[in-house]
Amino acid sequence: MQARIQNPAMLLPDAAKAINLLYKAAHSAGVPTSTLELVHLRASQINGCSACVDSGARSARKAGETEERLFALAAWRETPYFTTAERAALALAEAATRLADRADAVPDEVWDEATRHFDEKELSALVLWIATTNFFNRLNVTTRQPAPQIWG
Repeated sequence: MQARIQNPAMLLPDAAKAINLLYKAAHSAGVPTSTLELVHLRASQINGCSACVDSGARSARKAGETEERLFALAAWRETPYFTTAERAALALAEAATRLADRADAVPDEVWDEATRHFDEKELSALVLWIATTNFFNRLNVTTRQPAPQIWG
């Protein structure tokens, strides 16, 4: 696949600065990095963003995530590999990513479960990170940004 244009976030310097600030804010609220990595990867899988799935899986591995958990992420509900807090974050990520799939996009039971595991600051970071991931996904999918070519 060849990109239609250079990634808009990299082409416009002010956009890159804003994205870096969003990243910093989401990662400074105390949510475990592994949870943020899983949320990013799961939303990217849902959106079919090859660049973010590739970079997200690599970033998660670099942060210590196991292959077992990465391979099972798409079926997280049916596997024993995730904590209840991670499951709450993943459910929130899926609901907030699939907004048009149901009338009540983020049902109270999904939100309430997330509040059992994360305080208001952490929930803010999760929501911000899910939105930022969806932002990245939409940029990359629209402009057909390819996953990096890794040979050998």
